[in-house]
Amino acid sequence: MTLYPRFAAHIDYALDALVASGQLPAGLERRAVTVEPPRDASHGDLATNAAMVLAKPAGTNPRALAEALAGELGKVAGVAGVSVAGPGFINMMLDDATWRDELAAIAAAGDGYGRSTSGAGVTVNVEYVSANPTGPMHMGHCRGAVVGDALASLLEFVGHRVTREYYVNDAGGQVDVLARSAHLRYREALGETIGDIPEGLYPGDYLVPVGQALAAEFGDRYAAAPEGEWLTLFRTRAVAAMMALIKADLALLGIHHSVFSSEAELQAAGKPEAAEVWLRARDLVYDGVLEAPKGETPEDWEPVELPLFRSTKFGDDQDRPIKKSNGQWTYFGADLAYHFQKAESADQLIDIWGADHAGTVKRIQTAVAALTEGKTRFDVKLVQMVRLLRGGEPVKMSKRAGNFVTLADVVREVGKDVVRFTMLTRKADAQMDFDFAKVVEASKDNPVFYVNYAHARVHSLHRRAGEAGIVLPAQADLSRLGTAELALVKRAAQFPRVAEGAAAAREPHRIAFYLYDLAAEFHALWNMGNDDPTRRFLVADDPALTAARLFLADAIGQVIRNGLAIMGVEAVEEMGS
Repeated sequence: MTLYPRFAAHIDYALDALVASGQLPAGLERRAVTVEPPRDASHGDLATNAAMVLAKPAGTNPRALAEALAGELGKVAGVAGVSVAGPGFINMMLDDATWRDELAAIAAAGDGYGRSTSGAGVTVNVEYVSANPTGPMHMGHCRGAVVGDALASLLEFVGHRVTREYYVNDAGGQVDVLARSAHLRYREALGETIGDIPEGLYPGDYLVPVGQALAAEFGDRYAAAPEGEWLTLFRTRAVAAMMALIKADLALLGIHHSVFSSEAELQAAGKPEAAEVWLRARDLVYDGVLEAPKGETPEDWEPVELPLFRSTKFGDDQDRPIKKSNGQWTYFGADLAYHFQKAESADQLIDIWGADHAGTVKRIQTAVAALTEGKTRFDVKLVQMVRLLRGGEPVKMSKRAGNFVTLADVVREVGKDVVRFTMLTRKADAQMDFDFAKVVEASKDNPVFYVNYAHARVHSLHRRAGEAGIVLPAQADLSRLGTAELALVKRAAQFPRVAEGAAAAREPHRIAFYLYDLAAEFHALWNMGNDDPTRRFLVADDPALTAARLFLADAIGQVIRNGLAIMGVEAVEEMGS
């Protein structure tokens, strides 16, 4: 057990002692009790809100409860001092031995440091990317892809079972347009001069190989055939080709989904009809007429009876149609059935959506609440678009790709790890600039470089110690570490709680933020040696001190690697001096 959960357990035991002595009623709900670093480090090492949270339900004064609890916590091994602040916050100061023990625990746990079982094996379905199968991945898809993949890894890290899912939108009008675009390229491959791509078709050159493959397979059989003879066939072939392209693009980012669900197959299996029957049986779908849209006059509006989902019952501003007047499923109706299917095999659902879908979040959340009778946690994480720059200037689009910048081109230019790390340097719902020059810049302002440089410095230390002829003792004496070194241990010890908090909040960017802070403190400690040789990690005439500092550096490197692994980024071992 790492330090924070261990002291959370100590607080629990202390509360039990107060219950046993009659100072606190039994049976109080303790889930809101926290243990975390105080905002001001001068106040101590750990702080708890236990007295503030429990005083009211206990019918007592928070300050008095805090004083009683502080008395119990003062008995805990490793606690050097306890103080009560303000109305009832409790601050604890831990002794140096406790921090040295946590440093040893980091080394002992290795790749497992920070992992937990807080997810308790709960199954979470994370659906992300789900780009229309009409072309290669572009940078508009990239951020959601990275956020979703890192979130899935983060959830696994804290003990969840995770399904990584991609929803293939292969039943809408866009795939018919794809089929027609492929047919045009098919005719081109047969030798026909097609001229400019007609308005409404996909213009990208990525469809040229698709047309060539169709020509090789079918010859001129469908060149002059009516659309009805080839549309379904060409649609199937083109979607398959696009999904192969998309999977290859995602693989460049290290992203591999475990499940690909087809909208067409979902509809063919009658899933939307089944969801409608289920909802009608619970009076959650009824036949009704929508009000005229704002601005429409009675003469312009023809009321039509449609099956409507009672989304107003769950906080939406109006009930929503699940079918169109022509009998086809609305996007919402099909999406509703899809989420019903996902919920059958998962305890919790997460969708990663572009911010342009913000207006539909409420209705799908109300639908999932209805379909799962409120038993399934469902989060929708919105991801803002990325603005591509080169030296501060907007990047020109690629005609070859169809007027967008492909993900593959960006990954090939700056590398998978730079792309993945950069996409996690801001909250997902905040705007982001991706500047090709800045993301590879060797400066403190570039988190990708700054964190990797810390790891590279750590990696260099054993080599440099050998080159300096420093003979290290077999075992490091961690009592040689001073206040500055132990301050770095305190930051490293926060990693497990940061990971758990990030997973609970569905916010993988917190890992990137934490790693930047950890790297900053490591660099600050390193730089102390620039002015004072005795503060360097390698002290030639003191092998014992060097061994203790190398032990610390190795532990910091381990935490950095563990955090980067969650992000899907490989730690750099060499970057130059």
